[in-house]
Amino acid sequence: MASQRTSSRGWKWSNVYLIAVFVVLYAPIFFLTLYSFNSGGAMHDFEGFTLDWYKEVFADTRLLIIVLNTLVIALLSSALSTILGVLGALAIQHVRRRRTQNTLLALNNVLIVSPDVIIGASFLILFTIVGIKLGFVSVLLAHIAFSVPIVVIMVLPKLEEMSSTWIDAARDLGASRTDVLTKVILPYIRPGIFAGFFMALTYSLDDFAVTFFVTGNGYSTLAVEIYSRARQGISLSINALSTLIFLFTIILVIGYYFINQRGNRPPGTEVQQ
Repeated sequence: MASQRTSSRGWKWSNVYLIAVFVVLYAPIFFLTLYSFNSGGAMHDFEGFTLDWYKEVFADTRLLIIVLNTLVIALLSSALSTILGVLGALAIQHVRRRRTQNTLLALNNVLIVSPDVIIGASFLILFTIVGIKLGFVSVLLAHIAFSVPIVVIMVLPKLEEMSSTWIDAARDLGASRTDVLTKVILPYIRPGIFAGFFMALTYSLDDFAVTFFVTGNGYSTLAVEIYSRARQGISLSINALSTLIFLFTIILVIGYYFINQRGNRPPGTEVQQ
């Protein structure tokens, strides 16, 4: 009885702690969204409901171009980094020596844990030395570089879960290396590939530190633009823009969830349905 009471108390406190964490995380987003509809034009004294700030966002041609730039960079860098990340994960998995494999994994993880300021400054120095003009190309290359390690981390666990007997069986049946890759390995690691793509996409969409260093005059992304506007003073159009980005991120997460659920279905369930 005493152990049951202790466990129930622990369960209650864990729930209270979890609720507190979610309140701390989501309360600022809630107030940001709430005051994006405030007709008073300030982050206090909610006077009335209005959509003027959202109309202002959609009427800003320069901002719409920046949104388009951000989406193009995010989608293109995510697609390219997913391809490179899958190839990198396959290369690491096929390394026979354990020490070499651990070294490659450590080098991959260093890029993930390194401060964004250091990575951004490094890319700025590199692009300046090489002679790459700061703008679309520099931002794209930087986003691909910090997204590839994320994809590798997402794909490698699926490769390690995969039994080598599947590959051996496919080869015994006369499958070529291309057939083994396209018909056995890639279908199995597909959830990891989708996870890597969506993670790279979200990282690219909200990256500020690295992008701030490698953007040039006349080219910007949403994160840099929001920072620049916030420094000029409080405007509820920033709230409206941030709310739209948050909603878009939620849609991405929900889309990834359904794709992942569909990818994890046992073979043959689609036929049975």
